[in-house]
Amino acid sequence: MAFGLIAQWFHPPRILPGRLARLASGVAMTSDKTDANVDKKALQINLDALRYGTFAEIGAGQEVARRFFRVGAASGTVAKTISAYDMTFSDAIYGPSPRYVSRQRLMTMLEHEYQLLIERLQDQRGGRTSFFAFANTVAARSYTYPTESHGWLGIRFQTHPRAEPNTIVIHVRMLDRDNVLQQEALGVVGVNLVHGAFYTYQTPDKLVGALLDGLTTERIQVDMIKFAGPDFHYIDNRLMALQLVERGLSDAAIFTADGEVIRPDELIYKRAVLVERGRFRPVTNTTQDILDCALAQFVQEEKNKGEEPLVLMEITMQNLAADGAVDHTDFLDRVDVLGKLGRNVMISKFGEYFRVGQYLSRATKKMIGIAVGVPTLKELFEEKFYTNLDGGILEGFGRLFKSGVKLYVYPTLEEGVLVKLENFPVQPHLQPLFNYLVLNGHLEDLRGYKQDYLAIRSPEVLKMIQAGDDRWETMVPKQVADVVKNNRLFGYRGQRSAMAEA
Repeated sequence: MAFGLIAQWFHPPRILPGRLARLASGVAMTSDKTDANVDKKALQINLDALRYGTFAEIGAGQEVARRFFRVGAASGTVAKTISAYDMTFSDAIYGPSPRYVSRQRLMTMLEHEYQLLIERLQDQRGGRTSFFAFANTVAARSYTYPTESHGWLGIRFQTHPRAEPNTIVIHVRMLDRDNVLQQEALGVVGVNLVHGAFYTYQTPDKLVGALLDGLTTERIQVDMIKFAGPDFHYIDNRLMALQLVERGLSDAAIFTADGEVIRPDELIYKRAVLVERGRFRPVTNTTQDILDCALAQFVQEEKNKGEEPLVLMEITMQNLAADGAVDHTDFLDRVDVLGKLGRNVMISKFGEYFRVGQYLSRATKKMIGIAVGVPTLKELFEEKFYTNLDGGILEGFGRLFKSGVKLYVYPTLEEGVLVKLENFPVQPHLQPLFNYLVLNGHLEDLRGYKQDYLAIRSPEVLKMIQAGDDRWETMVPKQVADVVKNNRLFGYRGQRSAMAEA
């Protein structure tokens, strides 16, 4: 835990000689241009007489506060800085917490520090000051914490004096291999967050886009963001989650059926996971049948006995941006339908299936199941999709099944013929690979499917919805039909019977 560290001001981490040149090189690559831009932002805030607040940081030094001190004029901005590394001290200030690097701890810190500002300074300068409290709690890389590093950052702030506060919370993954570089990156993203809260809060997409100014996703990723407060009443945080992936700040983002954005690892951690990938435009009876059949078999796996698996409906950016740009209204249409069905949604930039497995296996060692149809399985056996891998299709499947993934295959009708694994068409030179995957349980037919649903095609259903052909209602779950009609989703314009049109 980062709490075991002593503040970096007094005991810098011991740097082994072999790391010294690499560390110096890493700092040199980022310091000049990045520092100038970050310093400019920090100085702008320090010179803004309207802003005054507290910095509370746990883990990775007081890197965000340091940025404000080093540019000068910090006395006009900083009311207090605090770094409660020791758990006993931290508990005495903020109360006990089951996990110290968590959203719960961050929110406690923000609430405590903001209320202290109001209690102590409201009468003295509340009429001319917009108060803020910035906080972070971080598990940075160290000799005692060598695993993946991450942290929570947040700011509670007034947009004008005596206003009700707003809150912005983000979660970051820190990918640098050196503690010092992680601290540097954390300081940059912290300043970017504070600056965005003060000067671009009215354009949240711009705020999101600037979070990694001066950084790359090879150093740090933002996989969760949430806006709350009176000035953000109009914001749909699901769109903000989409922005993280769309703008390349994260590989994936997740929100629950009720629209609550959540750090992916919080939901996935140590759970068996079943994924259905698709466009969901709209969810059809076939979509639902695939999931029902897959879930019935997934829970019967020996590894999953007694487990309550997590079900994720995944939409890739490729499926969202089929025409080159993401239609945000269309995106919300899809997730509104999935939410009505009680489904958690994952948005990702993963084209390849093995990347889904690798991503999920970071947070869980339990079994991962992916429900696919025969047409998708055919694509998986197309060698042209693996030209970017040195080992080609063999490397692709090796990466996929190394992550403990199993594919559950839903049959399809092709010219009246039912296609399953037993008669799946595969090129002769790939037949041994296919046989190996089936014999070793990596591929399994879905059972108990409804024959009547095999002929339903989502693109055809969408055309019927947009044309007012009421036959589409028999091809989707009732909840889906209700939400499409009530909210006029997917271009729904009311009913016009196919017989009357004829």
